[in-house]
Amino acid sequence: MSEEGTAVAEFSAEAKEMGDKIAGMTLKQAKELSDYLKDVHGIEPAAGGGVMMAAPAEGGGAAAEEKTEWDIVLTGFGDKKLNVVKVVKNLTGASLMEAKKMVEGVPATLKEAASKEDCDKIKAEIEEAGGTVELK
Repeated sequence: MSEEGTAVAEFSAEAKEMGDKIAGMTLKQAKELSDYLKDVHGIEPAAGGGVMMAAPAEGGGAAAEEKTEWDIVLTGFGDKKLNVVKVVKNLTGASLMEAKKMVEGVPATLKEAASKEDCDKIKAEIEEAGGTVELK
């Protein structure tokens, strides 16, 4: 690259403030923003990507990477504990007693480093049984 290509662009205070807010969002906030942009403004993220990704800083600074694996954490079992225990038992391969202890000891990590597909499937099964999960 020539020296002309390395010039730093000037950004308005508004653009900097908005960019800093977006970069500091939690996963839950980013998902909520994505849903808002889609539902209210018809803006959808590019296929296979998140709503926004932080670009690497010039000069090799640390860049945020798109998350590809999550821990699935059971956060509640509602009023259908037995149904949730059965699903947890099937998902984890634990004994009935171990699954019961996991459910009663929420929050409990059901699976670590799960793919997006696994997360969606497990979350749907737990919610169908009456429980709640969080992806971390």
